Amino acid sequence: MVTSERGFTRYNNLNSGQMSPNVITKQSSDQKTLLDVIRGLEGSSTEIVDRSKTIFFPGDPAEKVYLIRRGAVRLSRVYESGEEITVALLRENSLFGVLSLLTGHRSDRFYHAVAFTRVEMLTAPATSVRNAIEQETTVGLLLLQGLSSRILQTETMIETLTHRDMSSRLVSFLLVLCRDFGVPGEQGITIDLRLSHQSIAEAIGSTRVTITRLLGDLRNSGLLAIDRKKITVFDPIALAKRFN
Repeated sequence: MVTSERGFTRYNNLNSGQMSPNVITKQSSDQKTLLDVIRGLEGSSTEIVDRSKTIFFPGDPAEKVYLIRRGAVRLSRVYESGEEITVALLRENSLFGVLSLLTGHRSDRFYHAVAFTRVEMLTAPATSVRNAIEQETTVGLLLLQGLSSRILQTETMIETLTHRDMSSRLVSFLLVLCRDFGVPGEQGITIDLRLSHQSIAEAIGSTRVTITRLLGDLRNSGLLAIDRKKITVFDPIALAKRFN
């Protein structure tokens, strides 16, 4: 079944006649992945969100857990001044929305979650996830591993944004993208995301004009190339040394 709301396309994962997933299947605990667990939960579904669309706003009810299957999601914090700061850029197999597990249905979202690229996610109600944890401790361990990875991604982004100089901030951000989304090739590392100058500016707290100028400087210096919004860094070590 397919439904659509708020710019989402949602696919229910269960077919008619399929056994209720309230009970975790008998697949060996050692073989289960977080994807296997969430896919088998009652109420789980696949959601597709177009680039730049909001997944949830700060203040939205925290009722679901999300696992990214394809694409990238930007998590940011919006302050009273109106400033929005990126706290994490999440890649495939990243878990987010875990606040719903910690504080229950009555809590509100703390972050703003936006599809940085077109995103395919697996989602499950918080109640189903909590029930699964109570039934099988290995589910809790898998969730803890996913949450630990999320924390590391947040720490990396915070380190990137501590650079006061915008050139250093941009270079640090590009290096993070090379690590998390990079595809090695003959010319170097190609970041497997179509990045507009505006999206980069929003991610690191800059302006489109500044990012255009800085990327032009890096390209003129022979450190990277840009083709159809995909950035190729010829030598990440050389790029890091240039602005260390």
